[in-house]
Amino acid sequence: MTAGSARTFIEGRIHFVASNTDAAHKALAEIQARYGQCEPEQAGVVVALGGDGFMLRTLHRLLPVNLPVYGMKIGNVGFLMNLYREDGLLERLSFANCVSLNPLRMNAVTEGGNESTALAINEVALLRQMNQAAHIRILVNDSVKVAKLICDGVLVATAAGSTAYNLSVQGPILPLGTEAVSLTPISPFRPRRWKGAVLPSSARIRFEILENYKRPVSATADAHEVRNVVSVDVFEDRDVTLKLMFDPEHSLEDRILDEQFL
Repeated sequence: MTAGSARTFIEGRIHFVASNTDAAHKALAEIQARYGQCEPEQAGVVVALGGDGFMLRTLHRLLPVNLPVYGMKIGNVGFLMNLYREDGLLERLSFANCVSLNPLRMNAVTEGGNESTALAINEVALLRQMNQAAHIRILVNDSVKVAKLICDGVLVATAAGSTAYNLSVQGPILPLGTEAVSLTPISPFRPRRWKGAVLPSSARIRFEILENYKRPVSATADAHEVRNVVSVDVFEDRDVTLKLMFDPEHSLEDRILDEQFL
């Protein structure tokens, strides 16, 4: 992941999108009336109005057009968002910093033999589907690292996602620009003292579900869920790049750094 300037933005080529709330729709109408609306195929930037969840959905939905996305939160500042302010938008876009992120790719195989692939900007998470704990074997670069993890689940988080679900289950915060991912167990029972690992972003991680018929597990890549998986492979997809824009005074790098002191 890299950061750079967004000063190549061309004025007037903005595609606005908004979350499905009254406040966001009202802001969308007002800001479109002032700055116009450009279709994604002709736009130079996307401005997303809403919260962090909407930002993630926008990034996924607009992958084919490969445009930078500048988020504005209606209300309090979201982690992936800038302050909402209608005035001076063109100037803010021209001076915004652009952060490039490579998402995780999840390749999952179900007990029925179906294969599913999806991208994750925050994390890939495996979770038990029933009351019984999951039994999961973990391999890194084809080498078994945990023969049997007894747990509620396990996840792999990017640096950008390390302050989300990963942090809530006691995973480490990874500074932006770190060429690493966090491998974090969720409510582990055995091995009792294993707290997870920080791995190079080039690592290929494989999860194999043990006793899958008795102890079913689902896998999610952000909001995309696959149930009854028997194996899940996770790796950073260097062929896909997502671009987020931030005001200099609200940089994503500083926010991730500050989270370590809260």
